[in-house]
Amino acid sequence: MNSIYKYKLNILLGILCLILSQKASSKALNTEQPPNVIFIFADDLGYGDLGTYGHPYMKTPNIDRLASEGTKFTRFYATGVTCSPSRTGFLTSKHPASFQKYMAFHGFSGRTTITELLHNNGYYVGHIGKWHISGNENPPIGTYGMDYIKIMGNAEDDDIGRDDDIFTEAEKFLEKRSKSDQPFYLNVWGHISHYAVDPSDQFPKEFEDVKLDASRFDKYYQKKLKKSIELNQDIDQSFRNYLGDVYSLDLAVGRLLKKLDELGLADNTIVVFSSDQGPAPVRMKPKKDPKLVANMLGWAGGLRGGKHEQFEGGVRIPFIIRYPNHVPEGKVNTTSVLSGLDWLPSLCAITKTPYSVNKFEGKDVSKVWFGEESNPERYLYWKTNSPNGSVSVLKNNWKLHYIKKEQKYVLYDLEKDKGETKDISLQHPEITKELIDKAKQWNSTLPTSYIKGEGKKNKRKSK
Repeated sequence: MNSIYKYKLNILLGILCLILSQKASSKALNTEQPPNVIFIFADDLGYGDLGTYGHPYMKTPNIDRLASEGTKFTRFYATGVTCSPSRTGFLTSKHPASFQKYMAFHGFSGRTTITELLHNNGYYVGHIGKWHISGNENPPIGTYGMDYIKIMGNAEDDDIGRDDDIFTEAEKFLEKRSKSDQPFYLNVWGHISHYAVDPSDQFPKEFEDVKLDASRFDKYYQKKLKKSIELNQDIDQSFRNYLGDVYSLDLAVGRLLKKLDELGLADNTIVVFSSDQGPAPVRMKPKKDPKLVANMLGWAGGLRGGKHEQFEGGVRIPFIIRYPNHVPEGKVNTTSVLSGLDWLPSLCAITKTPYSVNKFEGKDVSKVWFGEESNPERYLYWKTNSPNGSVSVLKNNWKLHYIKKEQKYVLYDLEKDKGETKDISLQHPEITKELIDKAKQWNSTLPTSYIKGEGKKNKRKSK
């Protein structure tokens, strides 16, 4: 009897252990920690301004490392051609031209933001650095759902990179959040490479042997170099100053990545690096220093245009994402056409944050981030916050612009002509008409007047 009793007892204990282990496993799966998110946003950094995106002189080993440990996209688009509109598109998943009141002065007019949604889903949300998304430069805690806000300008210390203070503050943020189990989202928005590019001497010295060979660049950039020479004859030094400025940003990114490693946060943190739009032009304005304007040598990587323009150089931006064991390492996605509008719905999908799909313009492209090569079925549009601004529209590789000076539409095939040099609208009348119709239809849904900073309305002129 004792042996039979022991036998039955062992069977019961075995079954009990199996049940308990299954429950523990199920509980572990259900309590998997949501990922943290860090969004590093450069300012006016060109599509070609990073080593990993092909710059022949730039040194960006830390950002390049981020790309090698994650995925780099070559067809990622900003939603605007200046700072505030682009940031608006990322945070609200709404096209900036749909806002009647200009966002830099009036905010988002009650529109829902990704930061608000994540906060409501249990995230601790922080913002450090440049703001430019409301007229209040001292926004209270709770603005856009943010739990921590520290707006910062360029570093005042001449011996450090001008974004160093922002990244130092971000490191402090990580140290505090590492002591909590609460997931976090953090904007780290810098000022490089916005005017004025005036780096500490130590950073251009990293490039003291560089002698600029203009033949290594495209015709658009060569024109930019000529304008720089008109303002400052020492083109090599102007060029080194720009290289040094971006290099200082890369070093700051490196310190942030190192801090993630030290705190054991790297494996469960999504890190994204991008820029708000293309590089600023070399354009002299009153009260600006000619030598500093000459330093504005951002490169669009062979694309036409830059900041303020809806050509590819103004709206195509670098986009790098790292999320260990989820995003493929060392992958370069050259086929998927993505937008800053997709930031909100994609993060909501990954973090299991509830949101109303039909309320936003972007698409959930999280599967593309995770390695799938596909394109959302849609059109992408651009227009400045002006009633008389021209509309540009993109469908896959077809790009349509309306050229006001010539009063005509032009069409480009970006697969064969990424520099937008050859108008093929006459050769492709059907796709031209389709895109013109789409542009007019979309434009008809936008405000007919816009309110800038002083509350004055700009009205659409009658045609």
